[in-house]
Amino acid sequence: MGNTFCLFCGCIGQSHVAVVERWGRFERLAQPGFNFFNPLAGEFLAGLLSTRLSFLDVRIETKTKDNVFVQLLCSIHYRVIKESADDAFYELQNPQEQIQAYVFDVTRALVPRMTLDQLFEQKGEVAKAVLDELEKVMGAYGYNIEHILMVDIVPDPSVRKAMNEINAAQRMQLASVYKGEAEKVLQVKRVEAEAESKYLGGVGVARQRQAITDGLRENILNFSHKVEGTSAKEVMDLIMITQYFDTIKDLGNSSKNTTVFLPHGPGHVRDISEQIRMGMMEATSAHVNTQ
Repeated sequence: MGNTFCLFCGCIGQSHVAVVERWGRFERLAQPGFNFFNPLAGEFLAGLLSTRLSFLDVRIETKTKDNVFVQLLCSIHYRVIKESADDAFYELQNPQEQIQAYVFDVTRALVPRMTLDQLFEQKGEVAKAVLDELEKVMGAYGYNIEHILMVDIVPDPSVRKAMNEINAAQRMQLASVYKGEAEKVLQVKRVEAEAESKYLGGVGVARQRQAITDGLRENILNFSHKVEGTSAKEVMDLIMITQYFDTIKDLGNSSKNTTVFLPHGPGHVRDISEQIRMGMMEATSAHVNTQ
């Protein structure tokens, strides 16, 4: 039910307090429920006050210590103290403007001593400072400040854009570091794999040459024993010439369009065999000397 009144009585709704005057002077507070008034004795209802929780949003524009203009959206929750409703009725004509003025005063004194980062980190402290000041001041006027919330902090659009660009640049720098480290690892692994491949290739070539040498030695010995009157030198020359002609044949049968110029003739074949023989003799001599 709402508030209803007649000449001698009235019904005051819940969460309301009525101010009763007598001959123009404050007489008493009428609590919620049915109340009698005596207009013959000069009593009449001067006004009503709501004791519900009220909200006031205040937007403050100020500057931080690092010269950044910001807008702060502050939400104040307050209510009338029932026992001091007469002070709230008579002392303040516009309580919202009074609260707003004190919020401006406290925030514009505190925020300029903080940087923008500190303001974001310590916005709870700003709200607490505003709450302490308002409780001390508005309590004398019959108002109780329940909560103060620092809802939003909005820097200038150009500052927000710059902050986003700085954040993006830092993330790109970090990504570049990780990418460089990954490429470094891949490069090291690639070099290690190449080195391992070359090592294994060298081992394979060495084993191949060892097998060829062993095969040639065995062929030379068998041929020398089976064919009388032949020496190891003659058998070696015959094998070298055979290998030489096989190589020429392989080059001719190759499908690639490759031209190779080689000196060819009996003298050149003899020179090649002499070079091979000398190389093998030097290798054998070096092997004996090391033993």
